[in-house]
Amino acid sequence: MDRNLAWDEVHDKLGLRGLIRRGVHTIPVDKIVGSVGRYGDFDNAFLPTSNALSDRWRKINRAFYDDINLPPVTVYMVGGAYFVLDGNHRVSVAREHGVQFLDAEVFEAVTRAPVHIEDFIDADHLEVLGEYSRFLERTQLDRLRPQQDIQFTTGGAYEQMIEHIAVHRYFMGLEQKRTITEDEAVIDWYDNVYMPVIDAVREEKILKEFPGRTESDLYLWIIDHLYYLRENCQNCDVDVDEAATSYATRFGERSPLERMQQAIAEILHPAGKEDKAAEGQNK
Repeated sequence: MDRNLAWDEVHDKLGLRGLIRRGVHTIPVDKIVGSVGRYGDFDNAFLPTSNALSDRWRKINRAFYDDINLPPVTVYMVGGAYFVLDGNHRVSVAREHGVQFLDAEVFEAVTRAPVHIEDFIDADHLEVLGEYSRFLERTQLDRLRPQQDIQFTTGGAYEQMIEHIAVHRYFMGLEQKRTITEDEAVIDWYDNVYMPVIDAVREEKILKEFPGRTESDLYLWIIDHLYYLRENCQNCDVDVDEAATSYATRFGERSPLERMQQAIAEILHPAGKEDKAAEGQNK
């Protein structure tokens, strides 16, 4: 059987930053998903993996039948999931007997990215959440724009976003002829580059055309395709409209991205929209 989750592995992947003592609470046994130090001694059902643990297990089991009060277990908590620091045998016996709740001294882990118990099902998703946490540490975007919700489905995307912000900061400095702070660059990129595209995706209901993907995925695909076209096109200046059309032609099943490119163009180039309206009035 598979072993239960290792705290050290989760700690490293999520980039956890410390523990806060929350005191003794009654916790659901079914939300205990791993162990701090003895993850190899118990499987994912919290049954012992070797006979060497059987004597200790039988003693705890006897205490259960004799209705002996045992001290609370000690657990680390993150995202509503619990990892046993002390009391693995007590948790194992409780699960075996269908006990639903245990008293536990809880230490809550601090994480920058929001984590939920269902996130622990997929190890790859934990990696992505760890990248999200490091992205927020680097950019402070959750402090600068608390409403932000940049979510990716694959690894490596947050590093690309950091590169995008760095490039945006460089060009802001050239345009304004001064040194641009990191906070200024992050805010301007989020307000004037990222969100206009996301607003267009929402307005045109593009996301439904890509099941299992996120708005952030779509943003990155379009922007990356734009960079690709510009790098591979000599003596031409490819704009967002052309990039979206090209992406739709190469990867789209129908025309959702062609609809999105028009919305993006109208948001990023409002003057063009006004010119079209003026042309209509002159006819």
